[in-house]
Amino acid sequence: MTEDDTVDEEDLLTIGAFAARARLSAKALRLYDRLGLLAPAYVDEVSGYRYYRAAQTERARLVAMLRQLDMPLARIAEIVEAPDGAAAADRLTAYWTDVEARLAGQRTLAEYLRGRLSGRSSEMYGKFVVETVDVPEQVVITETRHVLAGELPAWIGESLGRLASGARECGGITAAPFVAYHSEVSLESDGPAESCVPVADEAAARAWVERQGRARDTKVRVEPAQRFAYTRITKAQVAHPQIVAAFEAVEQWIAAEGLEYAGPCREVYFADWEAAGPEDPVCDVAFPVK
Repeated sequence: MTEDDTVDEEDLLTIGAFAARARLSAKALRLYDRLGLLAPAYVDEVSGYRYYRAAQTERARLVAMLRQLDMPLARIAEIVEAPDGAAAADRLTAYWTDVEARLAGQRTLAEYLRGRLSGRSSEMYGKFVVETVDVPEQVVITETRHVLAGELPAWIGESLGRLASGARECGGITAAPFVAYHSEVSLESDGPAESCVPVADEAAARAWVERQGRARDTKVRVEPAQRFAYTRITKAQVAHPQIVAAFEAVEQWIAAEGLEYAGPCREVYFADWEAAGPEDPVCDVAFPVK
């Protein structure tokens, strides 16, 4: 070991001795060092040997246990670098809340897939009443983005909020906002999706879009009068995979009626999302048909 006035050599443990104390492997300690989660207290400049302090044992064990939770490295760093134990506990609670929400969604998806694989799809689709509606021509201001499923809920709220704000300069909102899907949006496929708000004044809408520039791919267009096949769903059913079943129920109805698709499918949000309860109708899952 080289001379280093800032290091108390008597307080240092070799990587092997520290690994035994922390109940970890030397390989794991080297990994934690490489990831920036647990650096050695001292590295010999000549030999490259790593040395640790006994006081680092608790942090080493904490990192190892957090890794067992499949926690991303960035989240682990947030916890081990927290200013105090209370802050670290709060960060762990926030992470685990996210995990449980994801697991709940996966559990629901697994149940849905079991139903499909066991031939019970007709039971699931039978929960949705499909009807048709004629929608007149309308002017819409839009914002388009390539977005994955995990990013979709936040983007829908933000983009429709921006468009609703802009609609005040375009004669006001004339009908329910909607999101059109021009291609599949999933964990692997990013659409694109298009948020749309119908407005009253086409000329004012074109002027507003011109002022927005190209930052958010904002446009204005005139939608022709169309007929839609749709089913109405509750706030709880908007969650994945219930909403997938709603889309598939409408698709099955369209096929059974001998109709053809006439454009991209959409979600029409006609209710106040924040004020709605889980069982309140909030959205129409719709396909233009001919």
